[in-house]
Amino acid sequence: MIGSVIFAILFLIAFGFAFKKYSRIRRNILLGRDVTIEGPKSERWKNVLLIAFGQKKMFKRLLPAIMHLFIYVAFLATQIELIEIIVDGFTGFHRFFSGLLGGVYTFVINAIEILSLLALVGTIIFLVRRNILSIPRFNKPEMKGWPKLDANIILIGELFLIVGIFTMNGADVLLQEMAPDKYPDSGLLLISSVLGPAMFGGLSFETLAALERVGWWMHILGVFGFLVYLPYSKHLHILLAFPNTYYSRLEEKGKMDNMPEIMNEVKSMLGMVDAEENDFGDELPEFGADDVTSLSWKNLLDAYSCTECGRCTAVCPANITGKKLSPRKVMMDVRDRAEEVGRALDSGNVDFIAEDKRGEGVKLTKENFDDGKSLFDYTTPEEIHACTTCNACVEACPVLINPLDIILQMRRHEILTQSAGPSDWMPMFTSLENNGAVWQISDSREAWTKD
Repeated sequence: MIGSVIFAILFLIAFGFAFKKYSRIRRNILLGRDVTIEGPKSERWKNVLLIAFGQKKMFKRLLPAIMHLFIYVAFLATQIELIEIIVDGFTGFHRFFSGLLGGVYTFVINAIEILSLLALVGTIIFLVRRNILSIPRFNKPEMKGWPKLDANIILIGELFLIVGIFTMNGADVLLQEMAPDKYPDSGLLLISSVLGPAMFGGLSFETLAALERVGWWMHILGVFGFLVYLPYSKHLHILLAFPNTYYSRLEEKGKMDNMPEIMNEVKSMLGMVDAEENDFGDELPEFGADDVTSLSWKNLLDAYSCTECGRCTAVCPANITGKKLSPRKVMMDVRDRAEEVGRALDSGNVDFIAEDKRGEGVKLTKENFDDGKSLFDYTTPEEIHACTTCNACVEACPVLINPLDIILQMRRHEILTQSAGPSDWMPMFTSLENNGAVWQISDSREAWTKD
């Protein structure tokens, strides 16, 4: 009874804390401007099934794909046993479903154990790849410090969960023989029936009962810890990869979003429409994006879905040739900036209200927020200038994230709104504006047609 009370308290604390944090992440994603996602639902669900569930794009790199599949499938399968653990925790029963499901229960637990063993192999290999092997994409500048520690915390947490499962099941196999009235028969467990006697054979009933509880609590506390830690981790993609693939762009990867204002301005320059039709009035529109509030919510969902695997950076020609651009870092920068803005909004500090919008009784909102910073304080112009818009990063992402869209929006803001940009680009823009061509020629572009 005391165990059930303790379990219920921890359950409510963990889920309450997690709900609060996940709500903040949802709020942070919605800091972005609204955008309508169009396209056939059938195609979107196909992406979810093939890309998110099926891990299709992971298999471009076979070894990490197989190891990731072991961990991924084991994670899904253990949720079945987790349901039983939660029921047992609240009710005080032991293996609640064993008597209800019979042979099916034995099959499920065996499947979970086999997958857990494979996940153990995958986890160890990933730890070696992260910490011993010198894999370039794991050793980029943006992966120093917290990102590397975060990956190791998750992998160590997975080891903790697996040890908990086998400790619980291994001790339980022996307890079923000693006290069948208290410990229901789970059937022949292929791994624990061997591992249990090998590790715990000869121990007393009291010691085995304690070990079974230690394994049970290790597993559930690992789950609670994972639930609470996930919002702070890159492994949030476990949840967000599914909506992110659903809402991913269905158009060709090379297609760029049109800017009607610019299109109409060019048309007016060429005499295709009257200049009055594209009159901006006294205030020019904002082009592109300089902060998370001018990106779309889908851009921010991309950022929170990023698992920092670095496949985008590994194939980026700018990064390969030694330039500062790293598409992975761009996504990490957007997420960090969204977190910074979110914390400022949570503070309610009126100092973050833009000066021209302050007044008595005015509360801090995302519409009047201004802390004097922008995305350019995270991602420098030098980085976004290096992008060749080749779409290699978009093609490489396992969960259909689009770093290029963010880079383009930042470049558009810099050039069209700030009237800035690389010095070697500016003559081209000036010539294009004056002559309608990128070449600095004295005659108009269509002069040849008059001859």
